[in-house]
Amino acid sequence: MGEKEASLPNTSLQGKKMAYQKVNADQRAPGHSQYLDNDDLQATALDLEWDMEKELEEPGFDQFQLEGTENQNLGHAETEDLNLDSIQPATSPKGRFQRLQEESDYINSYTRSAPKSNHCNFCRLLKILCTATILFIFGILIGYYTHKNCPSNATSSGTDNPHLYQEILKAIQAENIKKMFRNLVQLYKSEDDTEIPKKLKTLWTSSGLEDVQLGNYSVLLNLPGPSPSTVTLRSSGQCFHPNGQPCGKEARKSSSQDLLSSYAAYSAKGTLEAEVIDVNYGTADDLKRIQEMKNVTNQIALLKLGKLPLLYKLSLLEKAGFGGVLLYVDPCDLPNTENLSYETFMVSLNPGGDPSTPGYPSVGGSFRQNRSNLTSLLVQPISASLVAKLISSPKEKTQNDVCSPLKLPSNEIRIVSMHIQTVTKFKTITNVVGYLKGSTSPDRYIIVGSHHHTAYSYNGQEWASSTAIITAFIQALMLRVKKGWRPDRTIVFCSWGGTAFGNIGSYEWGEDFRKVLQRNAVAYVSLHNPIRGNSSLLPIASPSLQQLIAERKNFSCTRRAQCPETHVSSVQIQGDADYFINHLGVPTLQFVYEGIKALKGPSFLSEALFPKHTTKIEEMDPFFNLHEIITKLSGEVILQIANEPVLPFNALDIALEVQNSLKGNQLNTHQLLAMASHLRESAELFQSDEMRPANNPKERAPIRVRMLNDVLQDMEKNFLVRQVPPGFYRNILYHLDEKTSQFSIILEAWEHCRSLPSNETLQEALSEVLNSINSAQVYFKAGLDVFESGLVGKN
Repeated sequence: MGEKEASLPNTSLQGKKMAYQKVNADQRAPGHSQYLDNDDLQATALDLEWDMEKELEEPGFDQFQLEGTENQNLGHAETEDLNLDSIQPATSPKGRFQRLQEESDYINSYTRSAPKSNHCNFCRLLKILCTATILFIFGILIGYYTHKNCPSNATSSGTDNPHLYQEILKAIQAENIKKMFRNLVQLYKSEDDTEIPKKLKTLWTSSGLEDVQLGNYSVLLNLPGPSPSTVTLRSSGQCFHPNGQPCGKEARKSSSQDLLSSYAAYSAKGTLEAEVIDVNYGTADDLKRIQEMKNVTNQIALLKLGKLPLLYKLSLLEKAGFGGVLLYVDPCDLPNTENLSYETFMVSLNPGGDPSTPGYPSVGGSFRQNRSNLTSLLVQPISASLVAKLISSPKEKTQNDVCSPLKLPSNEIRIVSMHIQTVTKFKTITNVVGYLKGSTSPDRYIIVGSHHHTAYSYNGQEWASSTAIITAFIQALMLRVKKGWRPDRTIVFCSWGGTAFGNIGSYEWGEDFRKVLQRNAVAYVSLHNPIRGNSSLLPIASPSLQQLIAERKNFSCTRRAQCPETHVSSVQIQGDADYFINHLGVPTLQFVYEGIKALKGPSFLSEALFPKHTTKIEEMDPFFNLHEIITKLSGEVILQIANEPVLPFNALDIALEVQNSLKGNQLNTHQLLAMASHLRESAELFQSDEMRPANNPKERAPIRVRMLNDVLQDMEKNFLVRQVPPGFYRNILYHLDEKTSQFSIILEAWEHCRSLPSNETLQEALSEVLNSINSAQVYFKAGLDVFESGLVGKN
């Protein structure tokens, strides 16, 4: 408006100038310059003021008037509100005062309306202020109670709160685990296998886990007989128990339970008298050498545990024609701190599950096969002290204090009689399974497995460590859940029964829910016997999970200098993870503390179940700091897998593992190497084109993430082969031990075919590997095609 009126014709300006000539120089405010006294400029400004004051008389402008009337002149308020900088010098009160003196009617009406408007404006401001205050308080109350009742929306994803995991893990304390451990070991003396699962269910439920179930299965167990097994030397007639003590009532009373527990579950039973032949570790080379020297038919093999799976070595001995096996652990293969010369142990010859229902669950109405023994061999575990008596060679050491392995002289003949009696009965084993349902993907399961004591098995108490750790994590997790938080995916907590007899509880549950788990199981976290030593942390993981474990560089080790050197490997592990790895192809991980000697010694020594009492476990970890570390490390990984929008699996690591498994092997064909190269290319493309965009929150479309996760969780299923040697993993991504990097089935086939005129076994193994690699390559390519077609369809 100022610009328009400033451009009016000069005639109007002349008229207005004559009407306002009464302004005197002495009435002007001090400090005004000559520019402010310019008549033309004043005339223009006064013209603007005149029109604006006319507008102020109109209804609806009271509010505009009163904003500047307090302690200042109206004319100044008007020009200031309009921000007319070009005519600012005319805002002097002189112009307005002179004008009001000349128009008395205007000034009277103006001065009468001002007080009324001031009063109304004050009331109006007071009403607005009160209303705003009430609405503000009411909004705070609504927000508070809404957040209190529905906090999961703000904290449902771990990525929204980077400190969430640490907040949960802070509640895990070594002292609480120690107290829980001591309470649990008091339960193992129960006469049956029903008390411990019930106590666990009560404990987990009281911790806040909402859905805890007991799963019962009637299974065939091979139990110790009424009296211990015996080994008798024919030359002297001396009778010995498996621990090396002479047969007699006194020896039987002093360690009756340990003696009864020294047996091989599902071995053949009876009596066999034959020559003892030392077969060392029972490898293919050992047997080839022995068979060239002696007739081994129906003889007794003196076999060391380790280096290869026990079931595989027994299959070789059975095929060679042996009738019995005396099994022992050489003291030289054990740490110096372990004095197990007189200790007996238990082994299971069951590859997994209820022997009477192989491949299907032991539910009511199932057909039961009559399989009281799973081998034709009479197998008896014995102590190193008894071996020394059989070979008439006391334990000796060289001058350099180096252990001398036990060995039967090749030119001497030892004939013994072994007597084994066991009882086969149907018993009920119980699993404890608790569910923490996920918020956004409740149909995706992260399974966490421990195990509890089963009556009639060996008198070990490692299970108490396993159960205390899983319970401590449940308690810490549920503290956060009670505040409203919930993981994205469902976490299933399992305590398995019948583990010592061949992972029966986990196998039966897995077979029972096989169809559901094939579709929904995302990962398995094993807590099986996590404290086996106190020297080194040994993380074991599927290739797809190795990067996730490697990222845990902040291992809370008691000896932190060893942590950066920790190597994550994919090797065969003992325990209930077996079914999930070999039958479902589920990515698996485990943290274990081991001794240095155990890591350097032969593998598969953990197949021997020595009675490990409470005092022994507390000697290894007196303050339970290692238990706390295992709980926190496992817990953090569980939370990441359960809560990250995109599963933290690495497709490229699988392709790299395949290529590494083919290195340095002269047997590899051109087709194998070419196929592995194609697999890597597809995995790299999948990693870059699909996984990286999905990890960007801006590009994270829910349907895209769901499709991607479906591909990631099923990657390892491509590497399940149909048939493998006994004791070998069907998932060929896992190696026998850390000393071998090649595919296990190819190594075994190569060893096997060297003694045969045909290489048919080797060709079958190579074909299995080739088909697995090809299947994975096709799988990744199909995943890329699905994404491409899906995105095109959307566009």
